[in-house]
Order: sequence, then C-alpha cells, then structure tokens
Amino acid sequence: MAVPIAVLDCDLLLYGRGHRTLDRFKLEDVTDEYLVSTYGFPRQFIYYLVDLLGASLSRPTQRSRAISPETQILAALGFYTSGSFQTRMGDAIGISQASMSRCVANVTEALVERASQFIHFPEDEATVQSLKDDFYGLAGMPGVLGVVDCTHVAIKAPNAEDLSYVNRKGLHSLNCLMVCDARGVLLSAETHWPGSLPDCTVLQRAALRSQFETELHKDGWLLGDSSFFLQTWLMTPLHIPETPAEYRYNMAHSATHNVIERTFRTIRSRFRCLDGSKGTLQYSPEKSSHIILACCVLHNISLEHGLDVWSSPATGHMEQPEEEYEQMESMDSEACRVRQELLLTHFS
Repeated sequence: MAVPIAVLDCDLLLYGRGHRTLDRFKLEDVTDEYLVSTYGFPRQFIYYLVDLLGASLSRPTQRSRAISPETQILAALGFYTSGSFQTRMGDAIGISQASMSRCVANVTEALVERASQFIHFPEDEATVQSLKDDFYGLAGMPGVLGVVDCTHVAIKAPNAEDLSYVNRKGLHSLNCLMVCDARGVLLSAETHWPGSLPDCTVLQRAALRSQFETELHKDGWLLGDSSFFLQTWLMTPLHIPETPAEYRYNMAHSATHNVIERTFRTIRSRFRCLDGSKGTLQYSPEKSSHIILACCVLHNISLEHGLDVWSSPATGHMEQPEEEYEQMESMDSEACRVRQELLLTHFS
C-alpha cells in the first residue's frame, strides 16, 4: 500500500529513521569549545534559552512538533552566528536543511515575541540616574539617556518594481534605528525601515520619537550624529564649532556617541548572518526584520550573561551606504536654547 508522501516529514525521507533522528544530538555529549565554535554560545547560555523559549517552541504543529526546543535553538544559533544553512550543521544535530529553516523561523518568532522584555528604556529613577552616570563617566557629557544611530542590513530584492529598499549604494537593505546605553545594551531597536529612507526620516517616523516627545525627554536626551535634526530631546554636534567650549562639547559628544558604532560592530561580529559576508538575508523584508530583531534580543541577553565581545576584532562587512548626508541644522529655537545652555553650563 502506497504511503502518501505529503504526510512525511523531510527528515524521515532524508534519514529514514523518523523523528528519533531529531534528538540524536545531546548538549552533554559535546564540549563547551565545540558549542562556542559551532553555535556561538556556551552551554549554560543555551540552557537558559531552552528555559526561556521552551514553551513557545513546544507548540504542537503538523511539521515540527517532534523537534525538541534544544535542537531548534541550536539550529537557529548556528544560522545567526554563521550566516548560512550548512548541511554539515544540520547533519550534526540530525535534521535536514528544510527543517533547519523551520527551526530558524520558530526561534526567531519566539525571540521577537520577547523583544520588549529585553529591549527597553529603564523606568525607575535610580536606574535612569545610573544610566546617565555611566555615560557621564565616558567623556563628561551630562544628561545622556542613550546614543542613537542607524545601520543598514542587506536583504534580497523584494521584487523588481519595489525601489523603497534600495539604499544610496544601489543595494537593497533595511535601515535599522537603534539606541544603546554606555555598555552597548540596546534600549530600542526598530529594524523594519526601508533602506531608501535617510536616517533623519526614519527617526521622524519612528516610535522612538513619539516615546521621547511624550515621555522620556524631560530630564535628559539622546545623542545623535549630524544626520539627525537637533531636538530638545536629541543633542547633535555643532556643524562648525568656533569657541573652545564648542570644541569641548563636540569632542565629548563624539567620544560618547562612538558607543553605538562599537555596538554595531559587536552585533555583526557575533551574528554573521547580518554582516554580509555570506551574502544578503534571503528573506522578505518582514522576515529579515524579525531576524535582525531576534539577534538584537540575543545581543542583550548575552551581555546580561557577561558574554561581552567588544574586545573581539570585527570581521566581515555589513553593507553600509556611505553617509553623504548634509548637516541637519535645526530650526527649533527651543532645541538650540537647550544645547546652548548645555554648552555654557558644562563646557565653558
């Protein structure tokens, strides 16, 4: 009697041993060195992710219910940190390339669901003050609640007609708006903006702007580079500094804002699926956005667990259009007054 092929999982077809093959890889059977070199993270971190995501990854589905949360997480980490669906990686954990892809999708969505748990601005007064103190300790810039910038991640062309994702280099990308603290922990990450949008337009349309204009800007500000407009809640460098105080302000601004550039280098060094070294993300803009956000969540969790890779050399190349932006001069007189007061009070 013929068996309907449609009901068979591809792993059954590939290995001929049914769902048992999905559990043949055991974390306790390999060394920490192997886990770090192959999946990018040590054993205890992977166990933490299993506890965190296990319930979501155990949801019964027609095709992936037999794949354990542990195996799904290893498959996803392997992709995030290598940037490719390698057959040998699937072989190592006993699943096919097609199942690898499904595992990445499952883990990505589970992480995205928890993004607000791990990526957010502090709310209690003591933590906010600690945030400002940490930034002040870098270069003497007071009142800083975060540093903001955009970075591009290359994606495949959605279709021939859609030019909204074509950036200044003529490449398809997502323009991702992020804010981090003095340690590189992400406080905000909006990963869905089309690559054709300049940084200032992304910020104008972003939830971050609404958040600061209505809630968080009263006792501090973000630092942004000259691709953004000066706002009462966003301090930018002076285009042409003239006085010693203005030079000191710009130097402190630059040294503090550099944290976000280091954070971008850290993220692409750890998550090679984003750095362009293995090609663009071969997904729709929406799915690519979710993969980027999932990596951002993992970045914060890794810092929470003491896995700081700032000392590691950056590798690969994340597609970045050259910033040929014009200097954005604010017409906001109140914002100019706030910056001038900052100059006089702290840098004169």
